[in-house]
Amino acid sequence: QVEMRESGGGLVQAGDSLTLSCTASGFIFGNFGLAWFRQAPGKERTFLIGITRSETSTSVEGRFTISRDNAKNTVYLQMNSLKPEDTAVYYCARDIGDWRNTPARRVAEYVTWGQGTQVTVSS
Repeated sequence: QVEMRESGGGLVQAGDSLTLSCTASGFIFGNFGLAWFRQAPGKERTFLIGITRSETSTSVEGRFTISRDNAKNTVYLQMNSLKPEDTAVYYCARDIGDWRNTPARRVAEYVTWGQGTQVTVSS
């Protein structure tokens, strides 16, 4: 069974740091690109940051970093200098394919999703 499960969310204060984890099972983890999306209340789910199988990654304002540990089937999202506008449900996802040289950015390009983890940043 293909599955991804996020953890590490919570309530933090503005300026704090937080690391989210996403552990996967049911597929060859190292073969696929991965990404983090987020969905704020009343808004669409949007791409935040991604990493390919060869560990090419995008960047987000210099505050967020994605990394992966293929031995642990886990992808991480390090978030620094958090702002209230970062409040959202954060989702990890697996790329539908294994051929990309740069991370895909559209929801439709990801086939497996976690259940999401809530991050709330207070001012």
